[in-house]
Amino acid sequence: MSLNLNRSLFETDPEIAQAIADETNRLSDGLEMIASENYASRAVMEAAGSVMTNKYAEGYPGRRYYGGCEFVDVAERLAIERAKQLLGAEHVNVQPHSGAQANLAVFLAVLKPGDTILGMDLAHGGHLTHGHPLNISGMYFNVVTYGVNRETERLDYDALAQLAEKHRPKLIICGASAYPRQIDFARIGEIGRSVGARVLADMAHIAGLVVTGEHPSPVGYVDFVTTTTHKTLRGPRGGLIACRAEDAKLIDRAVFPGVQGGPLMHIIAAKAVCFKEALEPSFVEYQRQVRKNAVALGEVLADAGFRLVTGGTDNHLLLVDVFTKGITGKAAEQALERAGITVNKNTIPFDTNPPLVGSGIRLGTPALTTRGMREQDLRYVGALIVEVLSDIDNTARQAVVRQKVRELTRDFPLYAQ
Repeated sequence: MSLNLNRSLFETDPEIAQAIADETNRLSDGLEMIASENYASRAVMEAAGSVMTNKYAEGYPGRRYYGGCEFVDVAERLAIERAKQLLGAEHVNVQPHSGAQANLAVFLAVLKPGDTILGMDLAHGGHLTHGHPLNISGMYFNVVTYGVNRETERLDYDALAQLAEKHRPKLIICGASAYPRQIDFARIGEIGRSVGARVLADMAHIAGLVVTGEHPSPVGYVDFVTTTTHKTLRGPRGGLIACRAEDAKLIDRAVFPGVQGGPLMHIIAAKAVCFKEALEPSFVEYQRQVRKNAVALGEVLADAGFRLVTGGTDNHLLLVDVFTKGITGKAAEQALERAGITVNKNTIPFDTNPPLVGSGIRLGTPALTTRGMREQDLRYVGALIVEVLSDIDNTARQAVVRQKVRELTRDFPLYAQ
């Protein structure tokens, strides 16, 4: 009995079809404000859902272990060349399935178990893959962490330099998942060279800002650059690694066969589309608006008496201390979700609450900016957030805000039907 490949999703699996429809409605009718989320274009999603999902292509373009790769080679070569153009990098590997996989490949390339790494503390805005004890980066290596200054809540580069001098790490990891200020990649690169350490810049959150000049680039200052391709880049979920030409073979071997087998060719095709979109002039304007929107949102929250970690933002996100208002991050997240506003609870530097409770919430503007919202719209969204958080147990007020959210989103349709 042959399978009918032309049956629709609804015919084949109505339960999954319904879940997708419900998620589409949730995205359309609500405000997505998680800083690591965005909306991929229809073109990106078409590539991600294409026949290239059928193809095994272990190896690299022109050097595959399978036949029939002539067309997936076209897609991967386009992805590589476009990424190199975007980043100004000598070499790019577009095969990592995620940002975490990209970081893991760099670890395999330059480290041995037990080597010392210096990474930003997760509690200060870093990432799990930068040395957290529950992650492989914290299990296999000797981890020393750096963080922010208690008074300014900004990265303490002098303290980082002192730690590097004292511990002589093999690898320094910079980049963050909840840090609202610019990162001085050039300074960290200098610190690495002064102690003979390699430096990895994980720019997953700010990649879109970097490639448009809205944030200083780490390329040329550090040895390895990793990123995801979603978040501010607005592409499919995936990762990549950029490096100098002299490290190209080292990185390529670490990705395949080091930590991965067959690449996801449908996702690589979607990455190529994403990079093409990011090379368009409109993408520069988009990233500028992302930053403007974050500043406008922060001003409303600050005016309402909410403390912003570091006092504001230079990028796409805000870290808001809600505990000074007697609210936990968890309670704030839940109240806002009932009102149709999706955020995530987050620890803040020197937090006294556990991670699953947190004293803060993290807010991002990339997704709302993709929908076409500008400063005045984000000020209105900020007022809605204040309305909810001023009385988080008031479910009637949350219902009123939920209706206001629905009315707002109608003016900014997500995907044309």
